[in-house]
Amino acid sequence: MNKFTFPNDFMWGSATAAHQVEGNNINSESWVLEHLPNTIYAEPSGDACDHYHHYPQDIALLAELGFNAYRFSIEWARIEPEEGEFSYAALEHYRRMLAACHEHNIQPVVTFHHFTSPRWLQRYGGWLDDKTPERFARYCEKTTAHLGDLIAVACTVNEPNISAVLESILPFDLTAGPWWQEASQAFGVAPDQMGLFQFVADRHMWDVIFAAHRRAYEVLHAGPGDFPVGLTLALHDFQAAEGGEEKMAEIRRRLADDFLERLGDDDFVGVQNYARMVIGPEGIVRPGDDVAKNQMGEEIYPPALGGAIRHAAQVSGLPVYVTENGLSTEDDTQRLAYFRGALQSMVDCLKDGVDVRGYLAWSAFDNFEWVSGYGPKFGIIAVDRQTQTRKPKSSGRWLGNIARTNRYQSESA
Repeated sequence: MNKFTFPNDFMWGSATAAHQVEGNNINSESWVLEHLPNTIYAEPSGDACDHYHHYPQDIALLAELGFNAYRFSIEWARIEPEEGEFSYAALEHYRRMLAACHEHNIQPVVTFHHFTSPRWLQRYGGWLDDKTPERFARYCEKTTAHLGDLIAVACTVNEPNISAVLESILPFDLTAGPWWQEASQAFGVAPDQMGLFQFVADRHMWDVIFAAHRRAYEVLHAGPGDFPVGLTLALHDFQAAEGGEEKMAEIRRRLADDFLERLGDDDFVGVQNYARMVIGPEGIVRPGDDVAKNQMGEEIYPPALGGAIRHAAQVSGLPVYVTENGLSTEDDTQRLAYFRGALQSMVDCLKDGVDVRGYLAWSAFDNFEWVSGYGPKFGIIAVDRQTQTRKPKSSGRWLGNIARTNRYQSESA
């Protein structure tokens, strides 16, 4: 067996998003979408994991497992529940969260926007409105002034390419059907003017998002604290089936390269990978019935992480943090095997000189998975949402031990 020791400052942790774990994020546009009469959400988020109140125990548990980093998002809809009205209480809540991380020697990796926005932003058209970058920069500036001295790493926005990815892989149009009309009425805008971050695949919206990212990058670096700033992308490992090289390059450009090339002088890129995408001459090749799949219907293929890391580093020219990687399954032995394969592919990248600086598994907890509700189980910690009790899984203890020792032992020579 081969042993690999990671760099001394390597980050090990897990990740969450505020709306998926905090609960009762009622000023968010997602809360509105979940409660539409014809919503496409399987169920509402409700109390979620009540992480908003349980964060002291949750952070202590992550430290106990052996992790030295925790990626979480702060919620714009809590900090600025109405335009121009900033909540000191919400800012203090997140400051206490950051302080709890430091108390347990955990480095906080803070995401400023993880899919959800204040519902008031949608009255202007959300991420289709040209004034959104300045609104987002104002929120980031106010927040950084209050929290910046405690932040270790900052992600401005999470997966700006997610709508392009979903448009390519889903068999239906997310913006069609009665729910979209109901949403437009709820927000008081025309259906074609709803700039919902996760759902609208529109080049203008991506221009707005990247303008917001650039402005946020500036204000985060200008505020208190000294930390790297970047964003995260949803990245498959793109592979060509026989005769599919040209089509693969075309799809990879649309879903990945067009976004990677816009990162410029960012301090890093966050790689978020769960699967590979096989592409033939006619387009995406769906995994067959004989292929093991996760709960999202994707092929279970752990080495995809290494392919995504290599491509992101090559195209962007930036250091990499793996900000999400994991498996949705009820079978935790399957998850542990997935982690083994994924980490081996990351080790191979490091051995080849790729600048990988951390690994943050998705997710810390079994949480609210957006339109899929609470069905998919990504967590390395199980949550009984009736009692809000936590129970670490074997995969979480295994990964925590890797983090504690900072070494990975491969099973092959």
